[in-house]
This record gives sequence, structure tokens and C-alpha cells, in this order.
Amino acid sequence: MMLLPGFGEVFVSARVRLVLAFAITIVITPAVNSSIPALPDGPMGMLTILGREMAIGLFLGGLTRIMIAALHTAGTIMGFQSSLANAQQFDPVNSTQGSLVGTFFNILGVFLIFMSDLHHMMLMAVADSYQVFQPGEPLPIGDFAETAIRTLSDSFLLAMQIASPLIVMGMLFYLGLGLLARLMPQVQVFFIAIPIQIGLAFMVMAVSLSAGMMWFLDSFQGKFQGILLAG
Repeated sequence: MMLLPGFGEVFVSARVRLVLAFAITIVITPAVNSSIPALPDGPMGMLTILGREMAIGLFLGGLTRIMIAALHTAGTIMGFQSSLANAQQFDPVNSTQGSLVGTFFNILGVFLIFMSDLHHMMLMAVADSYQVFQPGEPLPIGDFAETAIRTLSDSFLLAMQIASPLIVMGMLFYLGLGLLARLMPQVQVFFIAIPIQIGLAFMVMAVSLSAGMMWFLDSFQGKFQGILLAG
């Protein structure tokens, strides 16, 4: 719950997050009660079980953050291709300064996750994790590392796919500017390039935005379907 998008954001009140986590714990406990082992006798056994469960929770939350990072990476790439890379704004999702386009994509991605009810899938993955990872059993560290590496590579690939329209536009635009500078040296290329580039970038972004976000939602859903028992 600390890392899930929307639930664990810093702009959400800490009391609200604690109450929400406590309420979800009460709801999920009866469903996973059969999977919870008997309490150990000593404190070390209790700390070991708690440490394993915390590691699993951090793993699941980390996967969501890696997927959300694809939107920030895509927005940063689009910022470079549209000459808006220096337009910085506070990103509430990442709690840091980020490009204007990346911040917009992050907020839009979290909004669409809740609008499409994919946050229900995240909560279902938390409940199903007690069946996939039996409490008290050794952690599959190798599988965790492989899944994290695969998710990270998929995140970069997703970012490139979302930003691909502006990458193509940027390549063609700079190619045209290069030809114009060679054919007409008297034209002030850099004076007219940035306004035209920003305008073209906004037009391309407006056309490709819906397709890129749908592609992100499909990839986000597919990642969690691999964790759910029904998937």
C-alpha cells in the first residue's frame, strides 16, 4: 500500500493512507486466513515472517512503480523532441522536479488507472499474493530478480513505444531543418525552429495520446494478470 500508485502518493494524507491500509487489511484477512500459518513462539520467528511479507509487498509495489516510470520516461523523451525539456514542474507522483510533459503523463496515468478500475486489480493481486507466495515459505529471490529485470526492460520498451510518434517527428523535423539550412543559409533556422517544433509536437501528441495511454493500460493490466490466480 505504501508504493501502489494513487494509494501511496505523498500528496495523500498520511492518516488517510493508514486508515485505508487498515480497512483493506480487515477486508482481506478473512479471504486469506486459511493461508496464514500459525504464529511462531519466539519473536525471531515473528520478525522473520514479517520481513518476508514486507519483502513481498515491496516487490509488488515496486513493480507498479516501475511500470508508472514508463510514463515519466516517455514524457521526458517527448520533452526533448518538443524542445520542452527545460520546462520543469513538480511531479507529485515521483515527488521531484520533472519535465512538464512527464508530469502530465504521470498524473494522467494514475487518473486512468482509477477510472478504468485497474486499482481493483492491484488490490486483488495483494490478496492473491498469499496464495502465490505462501507465508512462511522461503522467498523466490531468483524469480523476484528475473521479474524485476524483465519489468524494467518492458518499462523502457513501453516508454519508447509511447514516445515513438514524437521520435519520428523529431527525426524528420531535424532532417528538414538540416536541408533548409544547406539550401538557404540566410534563413535563421534556430529562430524559427523552436516555435514550429513545439506546435508540431502538440499536434502529434494530441493525435497519439489516446493510443499511447491505451497501450500503457494494456501493458499495466497484463503485468498484474501474471500475478493474479485467475490470470
